[in-house]
Amino acid sequence: MIVVFVLIFGLFIGSFLNVVIYRLHREESFVKGSSKCLFCGHRLYPKDLIPLFSYVFLRGHCRYCQQRFSSQYPLVEATTALAFILIFINIFPQDSWNYAQITDYFKLLSWWTMASFLIIIFVYDLRYYLILDKVILPAIIFSFFANLVLGHNWWQMLLAGVVGGGFFLLQYVLSKGRWIGGGDIRLGALMGIILSWPHVLTALFIAYILGSIISVILLLGSKKAWGDKVPFGTFLSLATFVTLLYHQELTNWYFSLFS
Repeated sequence: MIVVFVLIFGLFIGSFLNVVIYRLHREESFVKGSSKCLFCGHRLYPKDLIPLFSYVFLRGHCRYCQQRFSSQYPLVEATTALAFILIFINIFPQDSWNYAQITDYFKLLSWWTMASFLIIIFVYDLRYYLILDKVILPAIIFSFFANLVLGHNWWQMLLAGVVGGGFFLLQYVLSKGRWIGGGDIRLGALMGIILSWPHVLTALFIAYILGSIISVILLLGSKKAWGDKVPFGTFLSLATFVTLLYHQELTNWYFSLFS
């Protein structure tokens, strides 16, 4: 039963993340102002905003102008719900939430918040090839203090942040900004703060494996050509989330490759 609640909660948070993504791009406030159709400007009411179900019921079209909405809406909602469920199961396996400590619930809320930041980064970079400081910087601050409360060693977080950010800073300097952007540097630092040392190394490795595989597929499918820009922040944010969930197992596997 609790998983159903998490599912519904995740869908609504995903709906809110869609609002954040679109309004960040349009430089509008996502705190105030009613939702409206991006095509006709008609106000959207609660019956139009039920996560996932409104999109399915209206067959992906605006109720008022019949313009087709982006598939981003249901995908982000469903992905957020799935991410929240995976986090919940990871922290509370086999109904252990019944006798959990207050720190476990704080960890749950913290990881949900970190995942929400990562989803925004993933989608925004995928759509607009940009990683915004107004998302990255609050994410770094929140993750650092949340992990401090959770008992993470502050210098291991800082070390991981320096390694993650420095790794991309070196590439930025060597390529004079041709390989990566400044947002990747700050995202590398965020990865370190979220994952701490040495798990940031695992996430970087996974991100490059994912990026290589997807890039080859895009090249073979003629979707990309050599030299085309690739939104690498999508791979970094996905690798960070996966490593957050399974950091110990993945890090053990990663270091086993060198033994």
